[in-house]
Amino acid sequence: MDHAGVLALFDRDMREGAQPDSPDVRVERVGRVVRQVASAQGWNAVVWSDLDETSADAAIAEQIAYYSGLGREFEWKLYGHDLPVDLGERLRAAGFEAQPEETLMIAEVARLDLDAELPEGIRMLPVTDAAGVDLVADVHEKAFGTDGTRLRHQLVARITGEPDTIVAVVALAGDEPVSAARMELVPGTRFAGLWGGGTVEAWRGRGRCRALVAHRGRAALDRGYRYLQVDASSQSRPILERLGFEPLTTTIPHTYTP
Repeated sequence: MDHAGVLALFDRDMREGAQPDSPDVRVERVGRVVRQVASAQGWNAVVWSDLDETSADAAIAEQIAYYSGLGREFEWKLYGHDLPVDLGERLRAAGFEAQPEETLMIAEVARLDLDAELPEGIRMLPVTDAAGVDLVADVHEKAFGTDGTRLRHQLVARITGEPDTIVAVVALAGDEPVSAARMELVPGTRFAGLWGGGTVEAWRGRGRCRALVAHRGRAALDRGYRYLQVDASSQSRPILERLGFEPLTTTIPHTYTP
């Protein structure tokens, strides 16, 4: 894989050319910043910037003022190659809180082994309605220990308003939801994003992660997408590397609460 070329394509299509991640949000381009504006239940974020030492502090202050005026917490999604090189330090000095570092990993779908078998006793359930969303959110809360309210809102909005842009699935052991994941499809690009892959702690280490990636990979291939993209935690990065994903850069979300 041409790392520099694919990263430049990712920046252009998925960041500078970002599209709303839900029917009820909008993307705004203000100067050298691209931001998403959502309700309090959605994802408010700066997704791309093209700044330098002379413009960074003013741009940061402008985004703080804008989102604070809306009463919104927001995220500045900082990538390892973003400029200026001290942008992270400037964000933290302005009151942002850095979250754990993740790795942007990308794979060419056609090069992946998508024949992973489900563990015995596990079945995949496509998520197409609110009841399925509740199962996904239940897994999310148990796997990550976080509130699933925002996830419920976002998934219901996508499934009901733009069903062709989302693939969500839950793995069941009998009737118990034990793993879940989703894939977000961005029309007009070559990237499909893998998000939210999680397994309830008691069920980890039994091959469901590979099966969930394979399930979504086949769906991406069927829809004509060339690349799969993941923001990988330190725990999932080794698994994804074994599957054929390659690290391109890091990303550190920085959050600001008015």
